Amino acid sequence: MPASTPSVRKVPKPLVLFLIALFLLPVAARATVFALSEHPRSFRDADWSSIGSLPPAADYPQARVLVLSGRTGGWKGVLAVHSWIVIKRENARAWTRFDVVGWGNPVRINGWAPDGRWFGDRPRVVADVQGAEAERLIPKIEAAVKDYRFANAGDYHVWPGPNSNTFTATVMRAVPELATALPSNAIGRDFRTVPYFGATDSGTGFEVNLFGLLGFKIGWVEGVEVNFLGLVAGVDLRHPALKLPGYGRLGFDTFLPTPTN
Repeated sequence: MPASTPSVRKVPKPLVLFLIALFLLPVAARATVFALSEHPRSFRDADWSSIGSLPPAADYPQARVLVLSGRTGGWKGVLAVHSWIVIKRENARAWTRFDVVGWGNPVRINGWAPDGRWFGDRPRVVADVQGAEAERLIPKIEAAVKDYRFANAGDYHVWPGPNSNTFTATVMRAVPELATALPSNAIGRDFRTVPYFGATDSGTGFEVNLFGLLGFKIGWVEGVEVNFLGLVAGVDLRHPALKLPGYGRLGFDTFLPTPTN
């Protein structure tokens, strides 16, 4: 008698349709919008100028910490935003901006205006701390930037990371007092070199994470999030909204205010 071969279990069709609807359809819709819209065609064509939302540092004596994000350029912009960190100590005469990029030495200091557009997109505020609390947090931020492990040429990887959002998320984890998290479409924020189970970045919930490729989060700040190959879908519980791949957070207050004087 011929040896029997083990049967291969098929993935249930409803599950396949659910994954397509939840993760692929939003990306396809976002890609269509991107293809039909006007946007910078190259790095040189984009507007990187300040939006004028921050005062000159000399006119602003308080310490301040900002985490900002803006949609990245090219076809990466269909899926992801870029994030960065801005600090100013009390009575400092200049703002200091920290980014990670994909060419040369990744960590850049003051490569762009602190509130500059990113590929023409206006930055949005992720966190904004001022005064004595900001002054207390700045040494932690500077230490985390200095200790960032993926700071050598060649360390940067667009997907699944480490990339610009991996950097910002790493620094934010070193400063739990920020009690916030990057947008759900900050691809790379969840990248880790080992499987992880523990507190979410905001410290308000729990997550399970496999190298930033698969994961689940539930928390007061994060809401409920499912990560599939770096794409995130979920719901915001604190400020009711949907989180969709390519779009990020979609709610009544989707467009957060930019930093003010």
